[in-house]
Amino acid sequence: MTQSNSYKSTLPDFSSLTAKEAQTNLKSLVKKQRMAIDKLLKNKQKITFESVVNPIEEMQHELSRTFSPISHLQNVLDQPEWRSTYNSCLPLLTDYGTELSQNTELEKAYKTIIDNLDDQKDPKFKLLEQELRNFTLNGVNLTKTKKQKFKDLKTRLSTAEANFSQNVQDSTDAWSLHINNEDELKGISREILEQAKDNQDRWKLILDYPTYHSVMTHAENRSLRERFYKAWSTRASDQAEDTQWNNEENIKNILSLRHQLANIVGYKNFAEYSLATKMANSTNEIIDFLDDLAKKTKSTARNELTILEKAADHNLEAWDISYYLEKTKQQNYAISDEELKQYLPKENVQKGMFNVAKTLYAISLRKNSTVPVWHDSVEFIEVIDSKDHIIGGFYIDLFARNGKRSGAWMDECVIKKNLNGNKALPIGYLVCNFTPPDKNGISLLTHDDVVTWFHEFGHMLHHLLTKIGLPSISGINGVPWDAVELPSQFMENFAWNYEVLKDCSKHHKTEKYLPKELFSKLQASRNFGAGLAMLRQIEFALYDMTIHSAYDIKKNDNTLRTLESVRKKITLIKTPSYNRFPMSFSHIFSGGYAAGYYSYKWAEVLAADAFSAFEDSHILNKELANKFKREILEIGGSKDIMQGFINFRGRKPSLEPLLKQCGIAGASR
Repeated sequence: MTQSNSYKSTLPDFSSLTAKEAQTNLKSLVKKQRMAIDKLLKNKQKITFESVVNPIEEMQHELSRTFSPISHLQNVLDQPEWRSTYNSCLPLLTDYGTELSQNTELEKAYKTIIDNLDDQKDPKFKLLEQELRNFTLNGVNLTKTKKQKFKDLKTRLSTAEANFSQNVQDSTDAWSLHINNEDELKGISREILEQAKDNQDRWKLILDYPTYHSVMTHAENRSLRERFYKAWSTRASDQAEDTQWNNEENIKNILSLRHQLANIVGYKNFAEYSLATKMANSTNEIIDFLDDLAKKTKSTARNELTILEKAADHNLEAWDISYYLEKTKQQNYAISDEELKQYLPKENVQKGMFNVAKTLYAISLRKNSTVPVWHDSVEFIEVIDSKDHIIGGFYIDLFARNGKRSGAWMDECVIKKNLNGNKALPIGYLVCNFTPPDKNGISLLTHDDVVTWFHEFGHMLHHLLTKIGLPSISGINGVPWDAVELPSQFMENFAWNYEVLKDCSKHHKTEKYLPKELFSKLQASRNFGAGLAMLRQIEFALYDMTIHSAYDIKKNDNTLRTLESVRKKITLIKTPSYNRFPMSFSHIFSGGYAAGYYSYKWAEVLAADAFSAFEDSHILNKELANKFKREILEIGGSKDIMQGFINFRGRKPSLEPLLKQCGIAGASR
């Protein structure tokens, strides 16, 4: 084994790192880099990529690597000092980043370098092109006064977005429900109840996602489902049981700041500003795409709702949908979450998923227990290529716990770098919120959990398999946001294949593989509810695009009226008046999906089409996988991603594979 220890010096030492030390290191680094850039620009030597861009890339790489544990730990640990450190460092970093992007001398140097580049296919050209666009988007051409205003707006925005996310987490963590009567808990999974039970034979149910999902999907007690639905849909709002984390003003503030930022650099609204870095050409193109998808989906969704209403034999409310979807699947397909998860212990799913990567991309993945981690349930995985070289690694943090942000995500710890022979291997974080292991150390996953894990693993492969050594365009960097979801949604499809799922399975008691008969039932049930789920995602995407494209600063309200108008157009399910979904919509108010939530559907079209190539040949076709790796996963932001897709598929993407995959006929109604 070569390079076995080459990456370890770049990793955070989670066994000893303190919030105070991390903060001191970051502040010192920013100060040091400011001085280095001043010195760099005063140097009158010949301006070249090597003399200017490489040092900047080195500095940005080091800054990213230093901030990474601060950003990460405030999301996964119930330790206030990490949040405090994050909140104090964020304005500093935002201010510094904007300062760099507004540096006219730096922009001039980048222009000089790109003008002297002969080969437009060179990744250096793409990096320079991207950075020059970023200079413009960050106000490099503004007057001194307007530059300062832009910088202030950006800093205030980053703080407001962080406050939004933290309010959602605090509101979620604060809620709980005590149950004394076991009869009220019928249907809820054994694992959830085991963890909720206290020493007095009572149950304390919390609002983490595994508990919420189990209650909404399986609880026979309808009033209990309603209480959980209300708690979840009113988090961080004026309707929550504790209103101290209300995000209403945060949303107003965030939308106003975004709109002002866009205006100051010449865009009509934030949606247009956002699209400057995406594949889609206009807001109209996106809205037309979403409207068309909704029209093609509605009749399927109506049929699904009719079936659910018959099964329920009463008027359906929002808290009934998941429950009757599960009941109907059990009745019509003889398949249940509970039955299926017995075959899906975490360890076996991990082994099977890693085997898929090994078969497709000729990489091996193995645990390294010597790498320090931040929680005893976290694992570190080394990634090894066919030549026995370590090419990267990632941390896996899978289980829900108090103080940990809900949801699932992949993030960068260290970005791949190769500058003048100075190398760093890519390292990432893969985070989920599955049900923690029981008293016997066993964690059983639902099939939805497996799909989620495959999704995040797709993002991780995109980060790890890159061939690009320029950090700004390496891995997921420099990739248009509406293409970032392509590798992740592509990877989800493997979790619906029997050959793959069988390899992921082993019954935790009998040790038998998932029976083909049970998988066939799962496959048959796959599309039931797909229409309703599609409309739900379209609703979110249209809401996001509308509030950012039709924003009126004179009518800066809490956007609930906008959501209501979108729902009238899209949704088939009545929403209670107390629902405050936007107040916890972290994807667009504190994540990277502002005016970009449509990208899930946009990329899903690309992913379904790409995967259909495997369906037409063999699901684990190594030759096809190598082509996908070469054209999509390896290129980072060094090439046009749509051209990469065309190179892989031999044509432009089609909507039909997605409609077929979801069981939607596709004819407009």
